[in-house]
Amino acid sequence: MTTAVFRCLLSLLFTLAFSHTAWASSSTHTMQTPDAAVEAALKKVVDNPSSFKDKFDAEVWLVDMSGRLARYVPNPEKRLKLLKLIHEEATQAGLTPELVLAVIQVESLFDRFAISSVGAQGLMQVMPFWKKEIGRPNDNLTHIETNLRYGCTILKHYIDEEHGNVMRGLARYNGSTGKVWYAERVMDAWQNHWYVNNQ
Repeated sequence: MTTAVFRCLLSLLFTLAFSHTAWASSSTHTMQTPDAAVEAALKKVVDNPSSFKDKFDAEVWLVDMSGRLARYVPNPEKRLKLLKLIHEEATQAGLTPELVLAVIQVESLFDRFAISSVGAQGLMQVMPFWKKEIGRPNDNLTHIETNLRYGCTILKHYIDEEHGNVMRGLARYNGSTGKVWYAERVMDAWQNHWYVNNQ
């Protein structure tokens, strides 16, 4: 796929409407136990399963991942909303949601306001030049859904360009083509923290 075609496809994805709800995350480690607030938040999320097969599938995945994400995002409602968005954007892009969770862990530790030394922004550390490339200079890369839409689309493109080789696709995503350190960090995070046995 040429760069021009990729830019066109990326731009097309952004013609889809999406909401502008944002929330902050935290790196404070806390263990959450189920309570009424969690149950209410979970019910609200699973009542509209969207990218999941059904409500049961949504509930099982969200409860499992919510426990794993609690150390980074202590607020149960924010955590469930974030997980649902990650699942939706990853699934839409054709990625495994757990891989995207691993990328976010390595890239930003779930800090939506993270900015790298080279200017990459947000959860998935997207470079701002992409906004200009696809003709959307006003997009806010700290907006969670926008960041996920960019990041998942770019990552999927690079994996496809590498004929499905996730390690090489990850290296291209990070800008470390030919090296393995970044891809290994993401794969370690995936295997040690986000892996689901039925994958």
